[in-house]
Amino acid sequence: QVQLVESGGGLVQAGGSLRLSCAASGYIFRIYAMGWFRQAPGKEREFVAVISGSGGSTDYADSVKGRFTISRDNAKNTVYLQMNSLKPEDTAVYYCARSPVVSSRSDSFRYWGQGTQVTVSS
Repeated sequence: QVQLVESGGGLVQAGGSLRLSCAASGYIFRIYAMGWFRQAPGKEREFVAVISGSGGSTDYADSVKGRFTISRDNAKNTVYLQMNSLKPEDTAVYYCARSPVVSSRSDSFRYWGQGTQVTVSS
């Protein structure tokens, strides 16, 4: 069955960096777009970034453009989120998810990982 497992979260100071990874299994990875979403306490889940199956197309939320980079390694069935210049408002649980199309809508993503906590201290 489809499994998505995130890793790489943690505690970092403002201005620091983290790289999240999401290891996928149970399906043909390169066929599907992959996205990252986040949810902060008391807030709705929000789109962060998405990448096409080939890796040739990406899209980002305005709040992370220029700071975050999504990438994928189809040989390793893994998608990454490089997060630089982190801010306290980036604190959230980060989820990776699979979609048949490149989309920023959460309802396009059927399969989700369990999430990894990112905490940015000021």
